Amino acid sequence: MTGRELVTKAVLFQGPERVPYTLPEEFGSDMIGTGVGPDPAWKPSFLPTDTKWEDEWHCVWERLSGDISKGQVTGHPLKSYDDFDSFQWPNFKIPERYKNMKEAVKNNLQDKFVIASIDFSLMHRLEYLRGHENAWTDPYLESENLCKLLDKLATLANDQVDMVAEAGVHGIVSADDLGFQDRPMVSPEIFHKFFAPFYKKVYQHAREKGLLCFLHSCGYIIDLLDDLIDAGLQVIQMDQQENMGLENLGRRFGGRICFWCPVDIQKTMNYGSIEDVKNYAKKLIDTLGCFNGGFIAKWYPAPDAVGHTKEKIKAMCETFISYGSTFYKKSKS
Repeated sequence: MTGRELVTKAVLFQGPERVPYTLPEEFGSDMIGTGVGPDPAWKPSFLPTDTKWEDEWHCVWERLSGDISKGQVTGHPLKSYDDFDSFQWPNFKIPERYKNMKEAVKNNLQDKFVIASIDFSLMHRLEYLRGHENAWTDPYLESENLCKLLDKLATLANDQVDMVAEAGVHGIVSADDLGFQDRPMVSPEIFHKFFAPFYKKVYQHAREKGLLCFLHSCGYIIDLLDDLIDAGLQVIQMDQQENMGLENLGRRFGGRICFWCPVDIQKTMNYGSIEDVKNYAKKLIDTLGCFNGGFIAKWYPAPDAVGHTKEKIKAMCETFISYGSTFYKKSKS
């Protein structure tokens, strides 16, 4: 099977020949990543520096000198909903944004799964635009305006869905960290009422276009997965599992959603031995991939930021490949 076939069958529980994976270059990958490019005509309102800059949403970002992180938003352009109607939203219908994406599809001679990153996050973007305090009080104080904003974000995401589908990619992915370490960022009730309907608006539209739907989300999000699955999400990219319980995830959601995971980046990859890493990699496949699919192996692509050693990365990748190569053959025998 090609990479595209392996990933698709894993996501749809249709029996891939082996566990698909996205690993460092020396180990290989069944996917090609691409994304929506910047607006070539957009100009920031001030000259950017290494420590302060503006994005296309007019959010101002800052970080300390020498900081390698993405920084944080310090300028929130939609603090007042009075500015909503006059707000200058990004234009995602510009063909130039998708030029590199079309090239990636054209050059995909090995028939790998092409996944396109789109600018779609409800919780992050709400915070960036409105500010932290406003974001968390909007469900109670500005519920009508909140729904209006979330609907606009979903509409802009669907503009991208239309364009990436036309480009010929196979799936979409976006990032929205929905959890703290031990609980969701919002209550399941608030998530169900305000956020889930707009995830559904995007995921249903994408699936109608023939795209598979992926979401990266960190933290304790197990209490939100039912709503995300009902909304149409097909793959959850989850770098942590141990804070929610791997067996718990498999028992409640195995066979209902595909998991795209590395060995837990905060616990086993940091504090476990080489043997622990190998055993956990096997356990991921055993627990989440035993549904005629349902698991895609990956690595964490910023290992220095989280203290992962080369030895543990090698052990994880080799185990994913060797154990995953025969996993479905064994299950059929």
